[in-house]
Amino acid sequence: MGTQTDTRSRIQEVAIGLFTEQGYEATSLREIAEALGVTKAALYYHFRTKEDIVASLIEDRIAALDELIAWAGGQPPAAETRRELILRYSAQMTRGRHHEVMQFMDRNKTALQGHVKVDLMRDRMGALMQSLYGPDDPLPVRLKRSMALFAMHAAWFLIREESTTEQQRTEAGLEVALELADASGA
Repeated sequence: MGTQTDTRSRIQEVAIGLFTEQGYEATSLREIAEALGVTKAALYYHFRTKEDIVASLIEDRIAALDELIAWAGGQPPAAETRRELILRYSAQMTRGRHHEVMQFMDRNKTALQGHVKVDLMRDRMGALMQSLYGPDDPLPVRLKRSMALFAMHAAWFLIREESTTEQQRTEAGLEVALELADASGA
């Protein structure tokens, strides 16, 4: 089982790199197989289409978001819960291929438009945002706390100076996210 999981992960890694670099539409299964050093038949064993690869990447993200949403749902609505949720989300962003998936989605918006799995992921992000505020919180508080999640993404997509390290981006995004998550109505 471990070997199949490793192969699946390797296919995802190579495919997302090619999709991001060349574009989803411009990348063929043959190119993915060649980059992996396997036959198309070996690739088909795991994924029949490019769409299947994309779906698997997004399903992995959805599963990670579902885990956070479930955790938050079992916690009291408090500042400590919001803080811990932000810390957990930040940790998710820095492991696995979260950034690669986000970069791929950003660079292939047209190809992914109306994709059911992408819409599901957006729904999960909405549910995660709602974990950061209560129904009685004023609109500015809900907006600020929701923006906490986007602050961590903005650190990667808006700050592009070559002199900025991944760790600096992560720390800056987390700092701003924690401030926003602590927003109050005052």
